[in-house]
Amino acid sequence: MVDLSSEMADLWASLGSPAAGRSRIIQITAARTGEGASTVARELAHHAARKAGRSVWLVDLDLVTAAQHAALSAEAGRYGELVGPMQASPDGSAFFTVEPPAQTADGEVWPDGRYLAAYRVGSARWWVTRFRRERLVGRQSVRLVPTADYWNALRRFAEVIIVDGPAPDRSRAALALAPFMDQTVLVVAADQPDVRAPAQLRDAITGAGGQVTGLFFNRGVVEAPGWPLRP
Repeated sequence: MVDLSSEMADLWASLGSPAAGRSRIIQITAARTGEGASTVARELAHHAARKAGRSVWLVDLDLVTAAQHAALSAEAGRYGELVGPMQASPDGSAFFTVEPPAQTADGEVWPDGRYLAAYRVGSARWWVTRFRRERLVGRQSVRLVPTADYWNALRRFAEVIIVDGPAPDRSRAALALAPFMDQTVLVVAADQPDVRAPAQLRDAITGAGGQVTGLFFNRGVVEAPGWPLRP
């Protein structure tokens, strides 16, 4: 594992300070799968957990592979053992809905929020989410809910929320939920000469009402807010 401590400190500083008394939500995504966005999201959450006064949450929008939970489990010696599962929804809300809804043994609808679990990472004050895909039955499918309900509920319990958004070649989650993020950072492989895809994603996020505030080159170069990508 490459030590990104210095790069995360630079990225954290470049994002600036949040409004007084308000939690902030930072989405990390990339235009292409494999550019390192999940690694950056995980390392930024790890860094933020050492800086924040209250808890930090790493919300994984990958509802298929739960890659963040798997990565943290595989490196428990570095991050700490995962403790859980616990409920990841403070009020039962979710950023997705499961259709058709399942029923409990008592005949009641299984709430969407119960499909999302949270695990504390070691003894630190940070948490990672995992979608409980094994709970799906039959022909159930998952649809994103583009509202602020879940994010506003989580803000009351966390100082920093890092969101790992899959690249658009795998999912539209990062784009659909961008309007509810305070900041979105795009990750680009440093050896990738073609910036058209990141530029197009930046424009799509901005057009959807999101805020793209930075670009992170995953080999150690950080560019602060205001970076000029040209298609």
